[in-house]
Amino acid sequence: MKRLFSSRDLRNLIIPLIIEQFLLIFVGLADSVMVSTVGEEAVSAVSLIDSVMILLINAFTALATGGAIVAGQAIGRGKPQEGCQVVDQLVLFISWLSVLIMALLYLGKPFVLHVVFGNIDPLVMKNCNTYLLIAAASIPFMALYNAGAAIYRAMGDSRTPMIMSLLMNGMNLLGNALLIYGFGLGIEGAAIPTLVSRIFAGITMIFLLLNQKKTLHLTKLLGIRFHRGILKKILSIGIPYGLENSMFQLGKIIVLSLVSTFGTVAIAANAVSNSVCMFAVLTGMACGYALSSVTAQCVGAGDYEQVRYYTKKIMAVSYISLFIMNILIVLLLPVIMKVYNLSPETGTLASRIILFHSVCAVTIWPASFTLSNTLRASNDARYCMLVSIFSMWIFRIGFSYLLAGHLRLGVFGVWAAMIVDWLVRAIFFVIRYWRGKWQSIRI
Repeated sequence: MKRLFSSRDLRNLIIPLIIEQFLLIFVGLADSVMVSTVGEEAVSAVSLIDSVMILLINAFTALATGGAIVAGQAIGRGKPQEGCQVVDQLVLFISWLSVLIMALLYLGKPFVLHVVFGNIDPLVMKNCNTYLLIAAASIPFMALYNAGAAIYRAMGDSRTPMIMSLLMNGMNLLGNALLIYGFGLGIEGAAIPTLVSRIFAGITMIFLLLNQKKTLHLTKLLGIRFHRGILKKILSIGIPYGLENSMFQLGKIIVLSLVSTFGTVAIAANAVSNSVCMFAVLTGMACGYALSSVTAQCVGAGDYEQVRYYTKKIMAVSYISLFIMNILIVLLLPVIMKVYNLSPETGTLASRIILFHSVCAVTIWPASFTLSNTLRASNDARYCMLVSIFSMWIFRIGFSYLLAGHLRLGVFGVWAAMIVDWLVRAIFFVIRYWRGKWQSIRI
C-alpha cells in the first residue's frame, strides 16, 4: 500500500512546527521582559489586554482549523478544486467576522475596561486604554494570518508559516527594542510593533494564498460570495473547537483568580511554572497540528487504516519528543531557578510543580491533547468539545477549589487538579478512538 506521507514528509511537517511553537513562546517571554522596563503598570496592562487577545486568537485558530480540515479532506478525495472553494469561503468569512469583532471591541471598550477588568489602578487603566486602541486594529490581520497558516499546513507545508512567524515575531521584537529603548516610548512602544507585524503577516499571507500554483489557493481576491454548504462544513468543526478553546481560556482565568488568593509566593511560583511548562509541551503541540493535517487528507481519501497508522506514528513522536524536552527541563531546573532569581521558598515550590508537571506531560499529555486532533480531523469535533468542557468545569475548576481550598494544598492543588483534567480527557479520547465511532461521522 502506498502511504500518503513518507517519513521525510512527516519530518518536514513536524520540525518547522516545533520551531514555530518555540518562536512563539520565546518571543512572548522576550516581549514581556522588554515591556517590564516601561513599568509594572505597562506589564499589567499588556497582560490584561492580551488575555482578551488570546481568547480571540484561539477563536480564529479554531475557525482556521475547521477550514483547513475540510480543505485537507478535499485533497484526500483527489478534488483540490473543492479545497480551493473552501479557502475562498474561509478567508471571506474570517475577514468579515474579524472586522465585526474589532468594531464590537472598540464600541464595547468601556465595558471591557471598567466591567470586565473591574476596579484597577488608574495608571493601569490608562495603559490598558492605549494598548487596546492600537492592538485591536490588528485583529483582522491576525485572523487572516491564522487562516493562511492553517491552509498551508493542510497542504503539508509548515515551513512557510514558520518563516512567516519568524518574520512577524522578529519585526515585533525589533520594533519593541527600537521604540522602547531607542525612542523611550511607553506602552505605545509595545503596541505599535504588534500592530505593524500583524499587518505585515496578514497581508503577506493573503498574497501567498493567491499563488495559483499551490494545491490550495484563493481563486480570486474580490467578488467571492458566501456558499452556505461549504461554510456549514467549516463551522461544524470550527465552532465546537472554538467553544472548546474559549472555555479552556476562561477556565484558566478563573483558576488564576483562585491562585491570586494564596499570596505572593504562590503567585510567583505559579507564574514561573507556567512559563517553563509552556516549553515542556511545545513539541506535543507541534505534533498535534501535524496530526490534524495528515489525518484530514487520509479521512478525505476514506482510508482509515492510514488514519490509524499515522496516528500511532505521530503519537509515538509526540511521546518521545516530550520525554526529551522534559528531561532537558529537569536537568536545567537549577539554572532556570537562578535565572528567575526567586526566593528559596518560591524556588522550592516552583521546582516541585515543574517536576510534577514534567512527569505527567510525558505520560498523559499526548493522549489528552495530541490524540484529539485525529478525532477532530475525522469530523468528531463536537464530541471533543463536550468532553473538554465537561472535564474542565468539573475537574480542572471544581477540583482546584476542592484540592487547593478545602484540602489546603494551595497552588500545588491547582496543578494537581489540572492533571486530573488531563487524565479524564485522555480516558475519554482513548476510548472514543479505540471504539472507532469517529470513522462513521460525515459532514
